[in-house]
Amino acid sequence: MTSNETGATYAAAGVDIEAGDRAVELMKQWVKKSNRPEVVGGLGGFAGLFDASAFKRYERPLLATATDGVGTKVAIAQAMDKHDTIGHDLVAMVVDDLVVCGAEPLFMTDYICVGKVVPERVAAIVKGIAEGCTLAGCALVGGETAEHPGLLGPDDYDVAGAGTGVVEADALLGPDRVRAGDVVIAMAASGLHSNGYSLVRHVLLNQAGWSLDRRVEEFGRTLGEELLEPTKIYSLDCLALARATEVHAFSHVTGGGLAANLARVIPDGLHARLDRGTWSPLPVFRTVAKVGAMQTLEIEKTLNMGVGMVAVVPPESVDTVLAVLEDRDVEAWLLGDVVERTDEHDGGAALYNAYEAF
Repeated sequence: MTSNETGATYAAAGVDIEAGDRAVELMKQWVKKSNRPEVVGGLGGFAGLFDASAFKRYERPLLATATDGVGTKVAIAQAMDKHDTIGHDLVAMVVDDLVVCGAEPLFMTDYICVGKVVPERVAAIVKGIAEGCTLAGCALVGGETAEHPGLLGPDDYDVAGAGTGVVEADALLGPDRVRAGDVVIAMAASGLHSNGYSLVRHVLLNQAGWSLDRRVEEFGRTLGEELLEPTKIYSLDCLALARATEVHAFSHVTGGGLAANLARVIPDGLHARLDRGTWSPLPVFRTVAKVGAMQTLEIEKTLNMGVGMVAVVPPESVDTVLAVLEDRDVEAWLLGDVVERTDEHDGGAALYNAYEAF
């Protein structure tokens, strides 16, 4: 090697360490805002630390853990070059799985995989994650940003996260508590949330050829703005219900739709009857169904249809549940009930009647 030649470098291979360091500096202010008192240390260590002495107040603490991503919704964020809400979606998908069993979300870590580190873009993603954690009452204690040139394009990325929560063993919620006569209460979704985007993109963008900047009168905004509507975070609302009154189970409505997800908390021998006539799906669901010429059962298997979380409660808790949710500005309504399984029921959960104006 002559004096004018240089060896291979990480930068030449496409990995910019300095850009990664700059991204960390930009995200620190947002991560700090999500802190809880139990968080030990700051951003930059090899592991996030959480003071477990907080568990001493529990008789038998059970740790709950969940991990998730946001699917192909990231393609919408990338196409619109808007990256500060996709992290909110990530938090919602994780913490609302945790709270289903009654667990309080404590902390999260994230994983951001990029084709090229653009510090401002990575910081915007983390900003959304940190703001989501604040809404969920949990802390963002760390994460990883990985640059994968050659595997992803310069503007491509994906996000994933993992969360940990805690619940007292005696307060664990789930199918063991559900009884015949229980009432099913729906909590409204903010929109598509973070499921079914492969279908939605296929119908509206590919088949219909709509552009993301197309204004859709039914939405009152552009298609892209509608598709990027952040997923609602229900964790603090659900915890408030569990503190205020008796709750038997929650169901987070994600991939698979309303009936399939509710069936996960309905025990053998029981059946949940859900009345489609109790609500009208948001315009985005009606639009996808109409443009895609989709059958009701097919779209219900993929999208939440406007119900993001469900509570299963005893009849005597209904008034309190609805009052608490109203005070917390969560739209909610009586969706159905739980009955003994009979020959006409196949167990799990099923929807009956027709949607209003659908």
